[in-house]
Amino acid sequence: MWLGVLLNITLLAYYKYTDFAIFNLNLILDSTLPYQNILLPIGISFFTFQLIAFLVDSYRGETKDYGLVNYLMFMTFFPQLIVGPIVHHKDVVPQYENLKQALPRYKNIARGGFLFAIGCTKKLLIADPLSNWAQSAFDVADTLNTLESWAASLSYTLSYYFDLSGYADMAIGLGIMFGIKLPMNFNSPYKARNFADYWRRWHMTLSKFLGDYIFRNVYDKTKGDFNFYLALFVTFFISGFWHGAGWTFVVWGIINGVFVIASHMMIKAKKRLPFFLAWTMTFIGVIATRVLFVANDFSDSYYVLVKMFSFSDFENTTHLAIIQPLYLLFGMVLVLAFPNSSQLLERYKPTVKYAGITALLLTLSLFNMSYVRGFLYFQF
Repeated sequence: MWLGVLLNITLLAYYKYTDFAIFNLNLILDSTLPYQNILLPIGISFFTFQLIAFLVDSYRGETKDYGLVNYLMFMTFFPQLIVGPIVHHKDVVPQYENLKQALPRYKNIARGGFLFAIGCTKKLLIADPLSNWAQSAFDVADTLNTLESWAASLSYTLSYYFDLSGYADMAIGLGIMFGIKLPMNFNSPYKARNFADYWRRWHMTLSKFLGDYIFRNVYDKTKGDFNFYLALFVTFFISGFWHGAGWTFVVWGIINGVFVIASHMMIKAKKRLPFFLAWTMTFIGVIATRVLFVANDFSDSYYVLVKMFSFSDFENTTHLAIIQPLYLLFGMVLVLAFPNSSQLLERYKPTVKYAGITALLLTLSLFNMSYVRGFLYFQF
């Protein structure tokens, strides 16, 4: 088991962290070791987690002889292979075993197509424009004023949600078309009132994996609150390091861990802020940590954060697209006032109305495919 886990982590480290290690060695030793510029296999972070989970569960005796074909299907099911959801073998392999050789189930194709259309719309019509505006601003981060800093940071905050949840919708929708139910990955995270709640709603399959295989191996309920908070800290430290080969990601993970620990402390102390105040503080915290996540380095993130909270520089606003505020307002209304994709799917009925909605969303998406940004999480 340990050999298998070590081999998987070694491959992940080679592809993802070699240049990061060289950067730190050059910094410490004042050397000039050349960077390797190794091409990163798309989705390696995600399918490596699935492999490790299967190995550990096999060691624990929690798997059975699934057979080679079903195992390979579990590891390479194309809809979720690249960016998730991260699937657990118990969730999907029994479904593979029970698939019947039959004609396509048109109800599944209709339901899956509806969800796929929602995902396409999120990605192409909302996430991509917001990402373009945010990236163009962060490329010149040290020139932004207060208004531009807020607009760019909020744009990235919304675009990451619509980009990643859009991919999940498309993956889950494709799974439904094939008769496979993949786990939900987002549950309106920007409606959360604290960071503990936020991380229960954001990238839920990743949070579940980290909880099952990191947190539970560190936490010992017989050792009191300190061990619980330590387990949370270790989990988020590893989460930050997993997200990217850079110290900004590590610090991002640590800060999120501190915020989650603070949330649990308040819950344990039975302290509860008024909802609007709690939500506002949480959402501002999400935006601020996203700045650290997307910035090129600490200096850029520091400059943007200082500008955001200085509320003093509003002159020479040149890095704000004319229609960007409308997109930001529309995005905020969608994430706060409308049901999420899973809730919309529950309401789905195979009627002319839903067929029309699906056709309209797919048509609008097709008209925006002349230039498509890569999914933001492809870099991980």
